[in-house]
Amino acid sequence: MKLAGRVETPYLDSKVLQGNLPGDPTERMLPIYLPPGYDENPTKRYPVIYWLAGHGGSGPWTLNVVPWGESYAERIDRLIRTGAMGPVILVLPDCFTIFGGAQYVNTSALGNYEDYLNDELIPYVDAHYRTLPTREHRAITGKSSGGYGAMVQAMRHPELWSAMANHSGDIYFEFGYMPEMAKLHANLMRFGGLEEFIKQIPDIKARKKVEFGVIGMLCYGAAFAPNPAAPRGFDMPVDLETGALLEDVWARWLEWDPVRMIDRPEYIDAWRKMDYIYLDCGLWDEFNFQIGTRILSNKLTALGIAHDCELFDDGHPNVQYRLDISFPRLEKVIRE
Repeated sequence: MKLAGRVETPYLDSKVLQGNLPGDPTERMLPIYLPPGYDENPTKRYPVIYWLAGHGGSGPWTLNVVPWGESYAERIDRLIRTGAMGPVILVLPDCFTIFGGAQYVNTSALGNYEDYLNDELIPYVDAHYRTLPTREHRAITGKSSGGYGAMVQAMRHPELWSAMANHSGDIYFEFGYMPEMAKLHANLMRFGGLEEFIKQIPDIKARKKVEFGVIGMLCYGAAFAPNPAAPRGFDMPVDLETGALLEDVWARWLEWDPVRMIDRPEYIDAWRKMDYIYLDCGLWDEFNFQIGTRILSNKLTALGIAHDCELFDDGHPNVQYRLDISFPRLEKVIRE
């Protein structure tokens, strides 16, 4: 479908990602959707929504045509064209790594993707496009690991964001991560161990659930338990001889769990500053994230923090249609 707006795809060579341990590319495409009327009204400025892709995805991939569906640019273009929401700029960052992502946090094992988002991409977008360049007009959202990133960035940087939407974001790690972690040792053995698995990643390309699950565990370990002294720059959560859980490493993962982060005064204060918070998750989420979403919502309610929480009749994949709900709500909050 031809867009009423348009997409630009500049390439940025990141300074903060220089020298990242895996050697992932530092030059990245940054897709930017510009709404209808952007070129015709050269003095008008627009609010901005940043969309964070899930694990194994990236912003540029969201431009792909979807069979019997819409790309992200096509979806927001339709919502604007039909009057379901006002015009916004949509930014689609690329934070892909050898392990499929970095959870949008700084880690010596993968790179400083939190700084990349906040210190490089936001200033670039505000300098090169007609944004409304204040937190009041900037929202962050995402799905799965992208939803996790949206929650964490809203907690850690309320000076940058005024609205946040989380779709099926990683949460309540005991139920979300532990089932896959219990199989991590056995699944690594299929490939000859950790080092042999990592060597095969370019050929594996996570074609099967087993491979994708292992890459996910390595991504989370690199994000949540970096250790420059470790062979791969991070501590494994299980013993590579027995497969047993390493409680001290697991405790470091849990420090990054949103249901625990929200207990800290600085993060409570951050979310009190949000003009809008939206949480949703499928009732049958295959990673059990609906349980953590419920827990988080209950904690916010107990704290008196206003938010919307919706649990819907679906699972984890292919829930892009939920953006028809969150995008208009975010735009309403951040519009001029």
